[in-house]
Amino acid sequence: MSGLRWGILATGGIAHAFARDLRAAGIDLIAVGSRSQEGADAFAAEFDIPRAYPSYEALVADPDVDIVYVSTPHPMHAENAMLALENDTHVLVEKPFTLNAAEAAQIRDLAAAKGLLATEAMWTRYLPHMVRIREILASGVLGEVRAVIADHTQKVTDDPSHRLNAIELGGGALLDLGIYPISFTWDVLGAPTTVQASARLRPTGVDYEVATIFTYDRGALATTLSSSVTRGPNTATVLGTDARIDIDSVWYSPTSFRVVAPDGTVLESYESDVESRGMQYQALAAERLVAEGNFAGDILPIDETVAIMGTLDEIRRQIGLVYPGGR
Repeated sequence: MSGLRWGILATGGIAHAFARDLRAAGIDLIAVGSRSQEGADAFAAEFDIPRAYPSYEALVADPDVDIVYVSTPHPMHAENAMLALENDTHVLVEKPFTLNAAEAAQIRDLAAAKGLLATEAMWTRYLPHMVRIREILASGVLGEVRAVIADHTQKVTDDPSHRLNAIELGGGALLDLGIYPISFTWDVLGAPTTVQASARLRPTGVDYEVATIFTYDRGALATTLSSSVTRGPNTATVLGTDARIDIDSVWYSPTSFRVVAPDGTVLESYESDVESRGMQYQALAAERLVAEGNFAGDILPIDETVAIMGTLDEIRRQIGLVYPGGR
């Protein structure tokens, strides 16, 4: 068993994936909260969870729950995370962390004031192949990194009531899909100097295609493409002056990659041996941070999460994507 006792707040599809990986990793999952007792009971039965609560308030009030995974739709993340923090419970908040940078900063500041961990569930950053990629980047074998190219493209339903198409649910390709390659560019190159974005919007007001170009002080470039109407390669590349990293599909989940020299020589070939979706790694990292008392974070610091939300805010400003209430 692990060091923290986990609760899951909400019981949608991503919560099922998370619970499945926690169970497979032997992490201590003790409670679930839903909007109904029926929903909580069904989820608890599926994953052998001993405590099932009919409300989020009841879940975070459980004194035995140390940390809560917030998996509600995007617009509810801030409210739900603050609820847990106010009840002295650490939080791992599903990406995107919030709808905007202001909400993200509120969570960060409350967590700091309470001496608690609040961190974003950008699970990709914690996967073993991404850990190895950061080691390769730090080694300097790529030379000067000049560009990052990544896409996250899926073909989903055109149903306007689907959460990805519903503006009231924080829908759109940017926050649901684009967050992956944009967070990846931050991981590799840091904060961009300039941000350019172009998008296509649905009649519901959300974006279904968005392309970005980031520039950096040292002259590097990053390009991303996200779409909810077409399935693309879902690969990523980091280009350096001495070598490149080619990450195979699906690059943001457990996968393989190669480090390739300019003449085509493969300098390193990495094969993933992760059999699950890999969401347990972020949970284990959260437990480590709590054990260390490092509430600022390291692989994905909370300040970086807030700054990435700021980048998403700027992209939304450029493409005209505004959520209800001006959020």
